[in-house]
Amino acid sequence: MAIIYRTSALAQRHAEIGGELEDWNGMGTAWFYDHSDERAKADYEAVRTKAGLMDVSGLKKIHLSGPHAAAVIDRATTRNVDKLMPGRAVYAAMLDDRGLFIDDCVIYRLSVNNWLLVHGTGTGHESLAMAAYGKNVSMIFDDDLHDMSLQGPVAVDFLAKHVPGIRDLAYFGIIQTKLFGMPVMISRTGYTGERGYEIFCEGRHAIALWDAILEDGKDMGIRPVQFSTLDLLRTESYLLFYPGDNSETYPFENGAACGDSLWELGLEFTVSPGKTGFRGAENHYALEGKERFKIYGVRLEGTTAADEGADLLKDGEKVGVVTYGMRSDLFDHTVGIARMPVECATPGTKMTVRNGDGTEIPCVAEEMPFYDKDKAIRTAKG
Repeated sequence: MAIIYRTSALAQRHAEIGGELEDWNGMGTAWFYDHSDERAKADYEAVRTKAGLMDVSGLKKIHLSGPHAAAVIDRATTRNVDKLMPGRAVYAAMLDDRGLFIDDCVIYRLSVNNWLLVHGTGTGHESLAMAAYGKNVSMIFDDDLHDMSLQGPVAVDFLAKHVPGIRDLAYFGIIQTKLFGMPVMISRTGYTGERGYEIFCEGRHAIALWDAILEDGKDMGIRPVQFSTLDLLRTESYLLFYPGDNSETYPFENGAACGDSLWELGLEFTVSPGKTGFRGAENHYALEGKERFKIYGVRLEGTTAADEGADLLKDGEKVGVVTYGMRSDLFDHTVGIARMPVECATPGTKMTVRNGDGTEIPCVAEEMPFYDKDKAIRTAKG
């Protein structure tokens, strides 16, 4: 049984609308407001057509300040942070000494020597702490800083009523401002593939901001969205979830130790060109061309979604696994993220998904993302 040792200030609001607070990253999180297919579909379609508000405060927030802060982040992550200017953010990976993936994060440069690093369920905090040892840097885990994610096409129209200049905020940009009279940091980031925003605030303001956004935005179709909706949205948008898509959840059948390379996950783009000196760098580069599998997309025939962990078959033999599948009536597609052999990760490769009840569904390999393939929506200007 997981020990929930972190508490969102919004737990009361989630409970009031039926939220079941289950552990995610040590925090009680509203995975479901109800378990019906109707709720899941409505929440998914709200984000794709209007906007949804989610509590993602279970992400871990770490402040790094001081003259060596940049050096610590440079050592622990794959990005060249010297090129990150104040007011900007970047997505990065974190590796172990083997050069294998242990966490991902968003790095925010708040000012010259002040940074915020937000990461998920991996061991990013520990890696940062190792890099910080003996350095002139302060490192603070901030569980008072709450994070509400407002995602969907009307999000910018809603915020434009309250935040001057929000339309000019570029993808992965940051603005320090106020919302409904309360101090916030708004970043143009998210985990949905939409044009969306994350609103960081003090815990004492979280309920008031949550209520104000939902009340003022209800006529625009803004609604609270259960956390599990992110799995549907991320699957369409090729946004991986650690450890759900990784060998920690789906161990190698030959008994090899858990751990996936960025080349296998398709995350090699998170390494800044020519960067060396980050943790696991030499082994990362040595693993290029030695992929044991590939993360790749599958498109299924019909309307039945792949089970989480469904077998992936080629010529009747199991060759991989679907880590997460989804069906969208909105876009009339049934798709999934899969771990498959390198030779199968080619558009059009014919395979079969076998669900837990024995149902077999023809599918083909397809490049991801399935939604907004050129990423024009999430990066739109104006």
